[in-house]
Amino acid sequence: MTTTLPEEGTRGPVWRLPLPAHYRAQDMLAFHARDREALAEQVGPASLRKGLWWQDRPVCVQMVFSADEVQVRWEMDGGDADLAAQEGLPLLRRMLGLTQDIAAFEARWDADPLLGAVLRAQTGLRVAVVGTPFEALAWAIMGQQISVAAAVALRRRLILAADLRHASGLYCHPQAAQVLALGPERLRAAGLSLAKAQSLLAVSQAQLAGELPLAAWAAQPVVPAEQISQALLAIKGIGPWTVSYTLLRGFGWLDGSLHGDVAVRRGIQRLLADQGLAGPDALLTPAQAQAWLAPFAPWRALLGAHLWAMQGRRTD
Repeated sequence: MTTTLPEEGTRGPVWRLPLPAHYRAQDMLAFHARDREALAEQVGPASLRKGLWWQDRPVCVQMVFSADEVQVRWEMDGGDADLAAQEGLPLLRRMLGLTQDIAAFEARWDADPLLGAVLRAQTGLRVAVVGTPFEALAWAIMGQQISVAAAVALRRRLILAADLRHASGLYCHPQAAQVLALGPERLRAAGLSLAKAQSLLAVSQAQLAGELPLAAWAAQPVVPAEQISQALLAIKGIGPWTVSYTLLRGFGWLDGSLHGDVAVRRGIQRLLADQGLAGPDALLTPAQAQAWLAPFAPWRALLGAHLWAMQGRRTD
């Protein structure tokens, strides 16, 4: 894999971050390649360019992966790019999954007769995290009870409606202030249902009012998951799946119970069926999935990610 960053555009601070053994860069790239129109993320064989709205300015983050490191360049339009980049470094480490303690999970369950083979086949799996917690929350709201493809299309239309661009032309996902500026009519015109538009506006207003200090929570050394959960669940239209998904993709918190996720429930069913413990079509109810996941705390969401990946690589 190349380790040379592209030269075009404004140069900014560059880091060379070491990667742990068995780091799965392709997982990160595949996650950011979901939108084939590549408005806000452009993915190459070993590279990612992502637009971020950071400190009220557009940023282009460029990552190039090699076997044992990732080179990261931070290109910001205006302002003190060096200072902003230093403040953004924890965000980049979180995006790359470098803050996730996956070794303890793999060591604990490696010999398990049900999970061991799956974990060994997916050693090093980490959860890709999006640019900001608000982006994760917006995605979770838009993804409620619809397919991934439909959620990707909604996200694309939201990004186009906000029209925030870096000098390179790369779009940036809107944050709370830009979502509020769109208002309900433009959100509805972008394809959001009335309920999703209302929820997105409600969380945007709560963030700007200081009731959802997402950035401050993300900066804490330990994710205050219970505090975040309580604050989110108090908002109409936000349920347990939205909270767990936001904590996973926005904060890298690995213990949300994704028992309401159909793909997670399907993955559990496949594991059980492979061991002759369930029929091939015996999909668990959310309550059954919640009970099945409970013993895997504090890694329930990480296990959910393994179940997603397991289904993605199977061909039978």
